[in-house]
Amino acid sequence: MSRPVRMLMFALLLWGGASVHAQDAAEPNRFGVVEGFWLPEVVCELGAGWERIIFDWTQHQPTGPDDWHTLNVDDRWLAAARDCGREVVAIFKHTPDWATDGTPGAGVPLGLYLPVDDPQNYWANFVRKSAEYYAPRGVSRFIIWNEPDIERDTYGFEYEGSLDDYYRMLQVAYLALKQGNPDAEVLLAGTTYWHDINAGRHLYLDRLLERITSDPDAASNEYYFDIVSLHIYFRTETVYDIVHQTRELLDSYGLTDKRIWVNEFNAGPTDDPLWPVVRPQYQIDLEQQAAYIVQAAALGLAAGVERMAVYKFFDWSLPPGGEAFGLLRPDGSRRPAFDSWALVIREWNDVTAAQLVRGQRVDVVRLLHADGRVTIAAWATTADAAQVRVSAAQAAMTDQYGNVLSAQPQGDVYTLDLPGARCNEVDKCAVGGAVLLLNAQTVSAVQEMTASGAVNLVFE
Repeated sequence: MSRPVRMLMFALLLWGGASVHAQDAAEPNRFGVVEGFWLPEVVCELGAGWERIIFDWTQHQPTGPDDWHTLNVDDRWLAAARDCGREVVAIFKHTPDWATDGTPGAGVPLGLYLPVDDPQNYWANFVRKSAEYYAPRGVSRFIIWNEPDIERDTYGFEYEGSLDDYYRMLQVAYLALKQGNPDAEVLLAGTTYWHDINAGRHLYLDRLLERITSDPDAASNEYYFDIVSLHIYFRTETVYDIVHQTRELLDSYGLTDKRIWVNEFNAGPTDDPLWPVVRPQYQIDLEQQAAYIVQAAALGLAAGVERMAVYKFFDWSLPPGGEAFGLLRPDGSRRPAFDSWALVIREWNDVTAAQLVRGQRVDVVRLLHADGRVTIAAWATTADAAQVRVSAAQAAMTDQYGNVLSAQPQGDVYTLDLPGARCNEVDKCAVGGAVLLLNAQTVSAVQEMTASGAVNLVFE
């Protein structure tokens, strides 16, 4: 997606930002990870509020519908998460070979179009039993499959059914989960966005919402889902753009009450001296990975995301040279992004509203906290260094890892000197430059310094 043109050159830019539901003490932190269970003490130290875990149908019921094996989601993992205040969100994947005439793992379940209460509807029986079994263990949110927008013979392919087949899986799952646990919530499968865009197709989500809303029974069943899942990688600006477009898409179908989660996001590093990776696109170093995580969180909040999770927590069992994404390397050592995500988890859970302004060479997000404090997050979006000046009271500056920086204001004006982004001919400036954060009691003005002078960045 091309970067929207919102340049502030000769006039002021006004932008109305998203309201964000502040997380109270009874709710888990909105920022999480994928698969934190491998190292329970470390993920607890990180402070993640939730984690996604695969609930593998093939391992729960490997030989037939009467099986029920739960070691692939060990009760000890669930207890450790519960003890640390971390919610576990399940993702259902992988059709057992006995339950499909199609490809094991990716096939459409047998009996899918039978009534939900029919014992031969194997998918319904599995999800109903899952809801019943896991409710007292603290699991009540379920993601229905993964990336059905990826087609056969493409890397990442996981579902060979048609869109109608997926819709039927969603219907059945929603009804059966509610039978097993009336408080269960259903999340749509995470989609990649770019597989459709690059193929010139209408978005899978758009086509799915059209199918759902055309069903006369859908409205009486809350349209068979509660939350949209998104997977967004590598290009900073696309976080805001994709989430904003998703919100507009939901609203266009009248689904204004449906929430949006970003269940996977990251810029996996290639240039990690301790774990080099060869990849033809997106050459990412450790500073860029950390910058992406902070930028994505700020942009997600500005676009109205309810929750976000980094993919992934730990690169467990990764072969040498394998594509890395973890906050932790395969040996358990921490990448700098660990500290950046800890900063976001610790400092931004109480954000109640967020607004984005895009300048000539900068992105600036203003975050409003529940206690009235303000955080300004700023970074350069081009290869050129940039400068932002903030008029603020009682302010302190930190880097993207949470380290306190020396700030010597002139009067009440703080200067943020932003290093340029790392850019190349293939990736362009995929990730903005290192992020600077100004935390203040009040902020009265923000300006970008340009060749022609100061340009006011105006927030409503």
